Amino acid sequence: MLSKQLLTPVLMLVTVASVGAFPVLSTQSATKPTTALGAAPQSDSESSPNWMAVGQKTLASAFLAASLWSSPFVPNNHHDLLLVSNQAGQINSMVANAKEMASGTGSRVNKDAESLLRYGLPIKNKEVRKLQLSLETVKYDIASKRKSAALDGTKKSLEMMKKDVGKYKASCRDGKVCEDLVASMTAGIDPLSDAIKTSMDSLNGSDQERAALDKAYAAHTKLLDSLNILEEQMVPAGYKTPVPEEYSDLPQLQGRATVEMLVKKEKAGDTFDVNGLTFPEAKMTMVIDGYAAPITGGNFVELVQKGFYNKMAIQRSDGFVVQTGDPDGEADGYVAPGSKAVGNGKHGERLIPLEIFVQGDAGPFYETTIEDEGRGGQATILPFSSYGAMGWAREEYDANSGSSQFFWLLFDSDLTPAGKNVLDGRYPCFGYVVEGSDFLQDIKEGDMIVSATLTSGAENLKLPSQ
Repeated sequence: MLSKQLLTPVLMLVTVASVGAFPVLSTQSATKPTTALGAAPQSDSESSPNWMAVGQKTLASAFLAASLWSSPFVPNNHHDLLLVSNQAGQINSMVANAKEMASGTGSRVNKDAESLLRYGLPIKNKEVRKLQLSLETVKYDIASKRKSAALDGTKKSLEMMKKDVGKYKASCRDGKVCEDLVASMTAGIDPLSDAIKTSMDSLNGSDQERAALDKAYAAHTKLLDSLNILEEQMVPAGYKTPVPEEYSDLPQLQGRATVEMLVKKEKAGDTFDVNGLTFPEAKMTMVIDGYAAPITGGNFVELVQKGFYNKMAIQRSDGFVVQTGDPDGEADGYVAPGSKAVGNGKHGERLIPLEIFVQGDAGPFYETTIEDEGRGGQATILPFSSYGAMGWAREEYDANSGSSQFFWLLFDSDLTPAGKNVLDGRYPCFGYVVEGSDFLQDIKEGDMIVSATLTSGAENLKLPSQ
């Protein structure tokens, strides 16, 4: 039994915002409500009947696909720090443009977490971005059985690598490393092309076609893995995302880190059901990005190192987000000495500033939303457009109320139409689930985080004493 009940939405009410004609979603809980940071407790009479389980997605689809997106709903509960899904990002952008709307043009939205992480790297090599776009397009063509297009894309990618290898090397910290990577990638084109050709010669839907496409996918994955290393080599030596001096007494992640998380069902013996397959435990791998969110990422990684999330229950799972990070006891977050700039919550929670990094800027801005800055709709470095995008939870009207609670967004393009974005610029996206994101569909309130482990990038975490 959880000592604290995280808000489970059971009724979504459409109200009219005080400014403009856009509706605002508010949520009420059938359980006894808890208290927001700095807010007065609510009475039990404010809770609502539990009929939301049936109508939630129908209501959400209608409301979210309409015109509510200009304003998120008002939280009435200290766990209700974030709760509206959205999308952003674009696959066809080779060079960041801060004036471009977050969803790009048309309806094609980049939902690939690893692609988004590549675009989030602080590099300035147009040629490698063109190669990235070409190789990623091949991936989508293979998945959709556009075999001729996939084969043509592999040829174009090979031509790019041969033509631009010198320009790749010029941007790398170690030119020899990049030269060897490109040579390996060039050699990897033939196995990919051969597998695609075999699939083209096979009957549609046959075992032979399936096996050939599997080989093509495996060969392509190796190319993308090498592309990751190639692009990471292009990050300038000693690069650090600029952070204002007033936040120097908070942990910072100067680069990236990888975290593995193991989750088990609340009831012993229960299994996770993912697309008809059962698993005794859920294992997820997450890349935490200190380039886009150095303070948010650093705060999370430090808490992982301290074991803060170990043995912690999942406290919200409602079809929009999976959320955790609220410890037992009266505090709503991690209790520790606070920074001089942001301070502590009313129960001693160490608070961190809201951190937003817009494409085209030299670094993040702090303690204010993108709308407050008069830049609503501009693209952030890491968009909330991937299933399993990780965001830092906070109170709706207090930019600096985040402490340790975070969420995974259960991105659903049917509920979040392109160009209608409410999370980017209001909450920091600080990473993505790159392996095991499908488990999120069956991680429920009460399930237990067995462990969260930092597997790489520990050297990039800089603590205030260092």
